[in-house]
Amino acid sequence: MDWDKLRIFHAVADAGSLTHAGDVLNLSQSAVSRQIRALEESLETTLFHRHARGLILTEQGELLFDATTSMNKRLDTAAARIRDSEDEVFGELRVTTTLGFGTLWLAPRLTHLYEKFPELKIDLMLEERVLDLPMREADVAIRMKEPSQADLIRKRLMSVQMRLYATQDYIEAHGRPETLEDLSHHRLICQNISAAQVSAGASLVKELLTHDIQSTLTVNNYFGVLQGVLNNLGIGVLPNYVTLLPGNDNVEARNLVRVLPEVESAEIPVYLAYPEELRHSKRISAFRDFVTEEIQDHRRRMRAENEE
Repeated sequence: MDWDKLRIFHAVADAGSLTHAGDVLNLSQSAVSRQIRALEESLETTLFHRHARGLILTEQGELLFDATTSMNKRLDTAAARIRDSEDEVFGELRVTTTLGFGTLWLAPRLTHLYEKFPELKIDLMLEERVLDLPMREADVAIRMKEPSQADLIRKRLMSVQMRLYATQDYIEAHGRPETLEDLSHHRLICQNISAAQVSAGASLVKELLTHDIQSTLTVNNYFGVLQGVLNNLGIGVLPNYVTLLPGNDNVEARNLVRVLPEVESAEIPVYLAYPEELRHSKRISAFRDFVTEEIQDHRRRMRAENEE
């Protein structure tokens, strides 16, 4: 099968238009159309339904587009491995993790990674959906549970727990709850139990809501929960790493304190994972080492806080 025709077909299927595909490929619309017709003739099938609004893939076209998408991802992997054969760390690194962890823990620390490798181009994808690493939806992931796919290299980084936090200002204005029953006199800020989140967090919230809490504020991510807490709206369910963010001005200076220290979720394991085929990638190694160093620093600070 002609690789050049497949490349043109993929561009047309992706753009949904001969004209737009031609712009991407720097070819005329007629040249693109000829290549598509020739490919359809060689396969003895129709790949697109043509209508006034553009092109829609036929069932056979969908099958071929799936194949060319997989081919492109494999080619991207090969190109990444070739680039990683150089001594220097540079180029694009696609990192995925949850919105809460990426916003509150990872993003504030990336300064340290860029200081070491200023030519890195990090594409940080924050979402609760688990992206498919072997299919190259991302290069490396930090996940709140152990990945199940066998063709991934995984490293357990740490454990986190969900706990209750409020600001010192809020405690002074509304009092500090001494028992779970006292929460009925406070507003609880948390994720909705039906929202995408770690099961341990949802279980803790479900338990807290059995204590006749009259007022709640639910947000669909922990960054939003933290903003509610910092603005003195109530007591929030947050991961324990929020009290030790880099550059303490943004959290500790606002006197974020733990409430009801006996209340916490089960441990939530945090894993770093990446495809086996990227085992020798220098960008992956640089990112893995950076995260490991930040975890070690995090643990040292946790120990120092507990000794005070």
